[in-house]
Parts: sequence; structure tokens; C-alpha cells
Amino acid sequence: MLAAELKETGILVNSVCPGWVATDMGGAGGRPVEQGASGVIWAATLPKNGPTGGFFRDGKPLPW
Repeated sequence: MLAAELKETGILVNSVCPGWVATDMGGAGGRPVEQGASGVIWAATLPKNGPTGGFFRDGKPLPW
């Protein structure tokens, strides 16, 4: 809803799942922090014509 509401402003709204990441909260066995963070960085640096209203992991859409 927020993505649709802000579409004309040029503000992109997406959700990003970093996956299971080996942090203090995620515990051992998860993927490296850098790998989990890369999808967040991808979303934060999307161009103005990038996707909006989506759910992503590693820059790829996930079923919503």
C-alpha cells in the first residue's frame, strides 16, 4: 500500500529478507553477514526506475 501511495514521488518501498545470517541473534550455521547485507545494500541503492512494492532476497523477488 505504501509503495502504491508513494509511486508518484519517486520513493521506492520494498521489503528485503537477508536470509539466515550468522550473527549473535542468528547463531552459527547461517550465511556470512556480508552476504546477508548485500541484498539490503542492493535495495538501498536502487535506481529511480527500480522495483517498488516487492519482497526480495539477494536482489531476486520472493513470493509475497
